[in-house]
Amino acid sequence: MKTTCIGAFLFEVGMIGMLDGIVFHQILQWHSVNMHTDRFHQIMSDGLFHLIVTLFIFISGVLLWKGDPKVGASKFWGCFLVGAGVFNLIEGITNHHILQVHHVKPGPSQPLYDISYDLFALLLVVIGWILLRRKSAA
Repeated sequence: MKTTCIGAFLFEVGMIGMLDGIVFHQILQWHSVNMHTDRFHQIMSDGLFHLIVTLFIFISGVLLWKGDPKVGASKFWGCFLVGAGVFNLIEGITNHHILQVHHVKPGPSQPLYDISYDLFALLLVVIGWILLRRKSAA
């Protein structure tokens, strides 16, 4: 159970990181990992970010492969969603509010986007936690 849950958690950390990079960094081009530099270093910081989250996905694959196949769906999805929420919450609070290296969408509504991002992350954690607390159907 523990290996599968850690694998699911890390899988979603990697997936939500990749999704963040693809949607916010590349498609919408709202921000980069490091906004306060030239374009070359913004792209490099995004590339390093993608490399790290790809490693998370690889490690999670190994853990899931070695995990318990009898772990129920609610436990897997609970760990999966908690991973997404925790990643976004830590990233949002650290990068958007404390360090201010970037914001979800810089501009006049910047605080609204940053807070919405944090609230969505918190919602993912809560839904994941509820799934983890559910009794497995036996």
